[in-house]
Order: sequence, then structure tokens, then C-alpha cells
Amino acid sequence: MNISKRMKQLMCISKRSRNFCSSNQWNNDINKIRNIGILAHIDAGKTTTTERMLYYSGKIHHMGEVHHGNTVTDYMTQERERGITIKSAAVTFKWKGHQFNLIDTPGHIDFTMEVEETLSVLDSAIVILDASAGVEAQTVTVWRQADRYKIPRLVYINKMDRADANLESCCTSIEKKFGSPTLCLQLPLMENGKFVGLIDILTLEKLVPSKEKLTRTLLIEQEDLRNWTAAKNARSVLVDRLTDLDDNFANLVISADSIDHIQTTEISKTLWKITAKQDATPVLCGSSYKNIGVEPLMDAVILYLTSPKDGNNIYSCFKNSLCARAFKIIHDKQRGPLVFLRIYCGEFKQGQKIYNITKDCTEHSGRLYIAYADEFQEIGSMQNGNIAVVSGLKVTTVGDLISQSAPSAQRAKDEVISSTKDNELVDRIFGTGTKIPEPVFFCSIEPPSLAYEKQLDQALSELQREDPSLKVTHEPETGQTVLAGMGELHLEIIKDRILKEYKINAELGALQIAYCETPTNSVSHEITNEVRVGSTKHLVTVSLSIVPKSVDEEKEVLKLDRSSEAASNLANIHHRTLQAIKQGIKVALTHGPRINCKVINAQVVLHKLEIGRGTSETMVSATVTQCLQKVSDFTTVVWLLYSITDVERSGNNYLGTNYVFRNSKHRRVNFNNFSRFGSKTSEYTECNCQRNWKDYYLRGTLVRTIGIFDRFKNNYLWNGIILNGIFRI
Repeated sequence: MNISKRMKQLMCISKRSRNFCSSNQWNNDINKIRNIGILAHIDAGKTTTTERMLYYSGKIHHMGEVHHGNTVTDYMTQERERGITIKSAAVTFKWKGHQFNLIDTPGHIDFTMEVEETLSVLDSAIVILDASAGVEAQTVTVWRQADRYKIPRLVYINKMDRADANLESCCTSIEKKFGSPTLCLQLPLMENGKFVGLIDILTLEKLVPSKEKLTRTLLIEQEDLRNWTAAKNARSVLVDRLTDLDDNFANLVISADSIDHIQTTEISKTLWKITAKQDATPVLCGSSYKNIGVEPLMDAVILYLTSPKDGNNIYSCFKNSLCARAFKIIHDKQRGPLVFLRIYCGEFKQGQKIYNITKDCTEHSGRLYIAYADEFQEIGSMQNGNIAVVSGLKVTTVGDLISQSAPSAQRAKDEVISSTKDNELVDRIFGTGTKIPEPVFFCSIEPPSLAYEKQLDQALSELQREDPSLKVTHEPETGQTVLAGMGELHLEIIKDRILKEYKINAELGALQIAYCETPTNSVSHEITNEVRVGSTKHLVTVSLSIVPKSVDEEKEVLKLDRSSEAASNLANIHHRTLQAIKQGIKVALTHGPRINCKVINAQVVLHKLEIGRGTSETMVSATVTQCLQKVSDFTTVVWLLYSITDVERSGNNYLGTNYVFRNSKHRRVNFNNFSRFGSKTSEYTECNCQRNWKDYYLRGTLVRTIGIFDRFKNNYLWNGIILNGIFRI
């Protein structure tokens, strides 16, 4: 589908109206920087909220709309055509003397890698809920991802203008599903049954938009008894909850004559502390589409969310030396590959030489930019705590750690090792910062003719560098190129991008389920390889064990044996040798012994390594691969893909649970555990069910034929243990 002329005009208006700032206007005060992400289920209003933030901050002078296809952060052709966010987009703007580095993320499960990349570099986040639906399927996913990175967050309940909006039910669903106490800071202001503004519980004020400005009016008991009483009661509940969560605040309340005498500033300070510790979740509300609640939301970001200085900076070992993490890559037609960096320590200067710790190599950077979605402002340098974009890096990929030089990186590593015996902390700092999910579907891809083969390989190489969840492999037996991704939509978007961005009309084969294998017991093996190439003798002896690990364990695939017998032998392994061993393990685990599928949830323990003089790293990798392949007697179980399903219904568009049962029974769906929540106008029914994805084949197509499911997470069934996976009805 071609973009209409009107859409193109609106796109141009949106771009022309962006207000770029001079580089000297950016904050060097790290306390006034907020690196935030917007997380939500699909269609909760992330992009609309971002657009309003840009407008009220003065960054743009014309508000775009998702349904018009002219928003700033949804700049891809596919995003504008489909009305969904596919790629995360970074924008930087000012609000009340503070600098917001904001990243708008996708809400669809197929693009969860974009969320994972973003969360790895954020200081805090805004989670948006649909006021008529509460916590939805993908909300659970992004919340768990944020938990893994220990990111403070607040909740913004959007779409309060809907007739079935229910603030109380949303707070209940947050507490029920996440176990986090909610701290409601606002109430909806209703007039004649319509949502017209907000009531600030802390200041007891009415917040009503007037001519694109927010008007604050103090509530007076004699003039508005109903709203004044509701606000006073809500403030008392808030103070009571804060006393349970913070002892210092409890002492302050005890010493005060009345709750009414507690200063708003004291409440705000306590809210900041509780949010930073993630002991509770502040909740705000509004309607971004109706321009209600966005300005107070930005105020709340300043008041309650953390700055880069407030968090636990695990990279402080670098001191004033440069330390940055790559979290996103895009390919610009004019500028080439652009790498997005979160700078943790030091200063990044344009054109400087950098050392890639992850890849153990040196690169020369090109120009340095600040990102405004798909537009970039060139700058000379960027201080720590910020997000920057750099060109010219050809080797760096998502998750790589960057430093100023190899000696500075080694000094930082030595300091961490000397101060802690926690090897996992060392791996967390100096390892890859992003967890890459396992693919769910795969299919073959073919160029329209042999003349396009090299062009297709180049396109896939660039797309894979941008999106680590896209796996590209070449099958030697069939000669086919195979794509593996997170779902049908994911691979469909890849095909469309290849057509529109690279002008290659590639053909995709039929989608197939990506099964996996896993070891069920520990097995050891030792092997010695001796090969002479010319006058050089290559000699490697390696002893390995492959052991199963639980699903929740986030351990490195390679572990060194720390026993007294092995410690001396493995004490001085060079970094490049370790990389060669990991490469050999990666190759070996790509094809399991059972049905030639990838082996997951396994850890390889290195017990012994002896390398002869002059032996190449390639020989080391090959020996490790051969050793693991020799361990063919360990038993494996093929993980079949099942899901636990959340089924939700609302009163107006309810199809009926009996309808779901009738149409699901012949597809072998087992239902359990029903519960209901919500109000009379918006009631939800939840149930858990198990479903074998082998029979489902295509997630989006077949599931929709039953009426209504939209899966959010892909997981596996192993030995009767069901892992999380959710649908939404």
C-alpha cells in the first residue's frame, strides 16, 4: 500500500516543525537528566503520549496522530502504514530546566527485542495502561523485563475519557498481577459524566486544560464539596500508605498535629525514595489524545523518577574514563550505520578512537549526534549520563561495551575483580548487556534471481545487525538461507523492509515452529586434537561438561571450573582464547543430537585446556565443537511450545466464553483457573490454558480464527513444567 499524498504532506509538516536546539543548551548537570522509556501493551497510547510531550515541551509545533501517520517517533514506512510501533525511537527535549532523553518502544511481542535493548540502558520508565483494560498481556512482559533490570517506574493510566474507563480496577490489576502497592496521585475530574480534567491529590487542585495551557484551581470545600471530599480522602489514603512504606515519613506524620499539615514537598520526597527503591508504584491518569494529563506526567518524571546519578552505576569502576554501552543500531542511507550509545562514564568526543571491550578491537568513530527519531543534530562531544549517536563504527553491535582504550578497560576490570569475588557481577559489567530471546518461527528466504543474491545477503546482514532477534543461517545441506524470528509479523516486516528499502522482492517459504533441545543430565568428555599444517603443529586438549540449567537462570553459556584441580590450569586463559572457546560452543549448540535443533538452557563447564605453541584460535574453536559433538550419549528432550493463556473480555464487545470453548476444544486447548475482576461496565474474565503450538502453526492467523487471541510471549514446555505465556481475548 502506497502512502497517500496527504500523509506525505503531514510527514513533511511534522519534520519541518521540529525545533532543534544549539549544543550549548544541553544540560551538563547530571541531576537534571532523565533517561526514560515508555512501555505498554499495543494500542495503549505510547506514541500519542510521546507526541504530546514533544509538543508541550516546544520540540514540535504541530501534533501528529497515529491514525494520520505523521507522528515523530513512528517514522518508518511500515509504522505509518500499519499504525503500530516497530522500532524504538529516541528523542531529546527540555521540560522545566530538565533534559528528557526519551525512548518510545513497540508494544507488540514480535518486537520485544527493541524493548529489551532499550531497558538495558534506561534509568527509569513510564508504563502506560489503557484505562478500560488495565494490565494487559504485553504489560506483564515489559513489567517483568523492567524488573530484571531493576528499573524504577511509574504508571500512567491513559484513555480516561472512555466510557468504560475505571481507575480503581486498573490499580487493582496492578497490585494483583505485579504485587506492587499503588500510590494514586490523581483522580479524574468529571462533569456531566465526561472526563474534563484531573484532581491533584497532593495539592488539592483541579487541573483543567484551557487553550492548550493547564489551569490549576484550588479546591474549596464550600464550592465543590464532592470533589474536595474525594481529594481529601484520597490524600489521607496516600499518606497512610506512605507511612507503611517509609519509617522517616511515619515519624513525620506522628509528630505533625494533623495529616493536613504534612507539606506537599515532604510527600514528594518520600514518593521519590519509595519509587527509587521500587517499594511501590505511583499512579497518574489522563487522556493523551484529549490533551489531558501529559504535562503533570512530565512533572512527575522530574519529581519521582531517578537521574543517572541516583541509580546504582555499576560502571563507576571506569571513573572519569569513557564507558558506554551500544543499545541500538540503524542504517542511514547517507550516514551509514549509526550506533546509539548510553554514556555511563567520561566524555565521548567526535572522531575519537575507541576500544570495543566485547569484541576486543579498536575502532575510529565518526561524527557524533543527538537523535530526534529519524533526524540527527551534530554535536562535538557528549557528557556521561546522556544518550548519543555515533557514525563510523563498523564492528560494534548491540550490547557491546565501549571504552577509551584497552588499558583503561583493564584497569576498570582489575578494580572490580579486586573489590568483589562475584564473577556474575564481572560478567554483567563486561559481558553483553542485552538478553537475546530465542526465535519462535523460521522460514527460508530466496532472492528473485541469482543476480540479487549478494544484495540480499548484504540486506540481511544489515537487518541482523539492527535486530539481534533476527537470526540468519545458511544450511549447507540444502543451500538455503533461513530466517528465524519472533513471529509471523516480525518476518513479514523484514520481508517488506527488504522490498522497500533494498528493492529486492524476496520470497519467504512456509513458516515452521522453531523447536529446541535441552540436556537432562550432566555429561563430560575429553578430546585431544593434533594437526600439522605445513611446518606448524597445532595441538589442543580440552575437557568439557555439558550441564542443564533452569529456565530462570541467567548464566553465561561458558563456566570455568573453579575447583582446586582445575584452577591452576585455567588461571591465565587469554581473552581471545576464551572468545574462541565460546565460538566453538556456539557452533556445537546450534545443532542438537536429537533432531538437529538448537540446544538451549545448557551450560558448558571447562575443566581442562592445554594448547601447544603456535596453535591457532580456529583450531581451539574446532576442538571445542568436536568435543561437544562427541557427547552424543546425553539424553535430550525436545521442547514443545505451549502457552498459558489469559482470556479477557469486556461488556460491549464480549463474544462469550462458551464461544471460545467451542472453537478451542477441537484444537486441543485445556482451560483452567477462572477469575473475574473489574466493574459492572468493564468486567474481565481470566483463564489459564495450555496449547501446543505444533497444531497452531501460525500464531496470528489461526489464533484469530478462534475469535480473538493475541499472544504476547513465547515459551516452552519441559518435563511437565509450564513456562509463562499469555494470550489476550
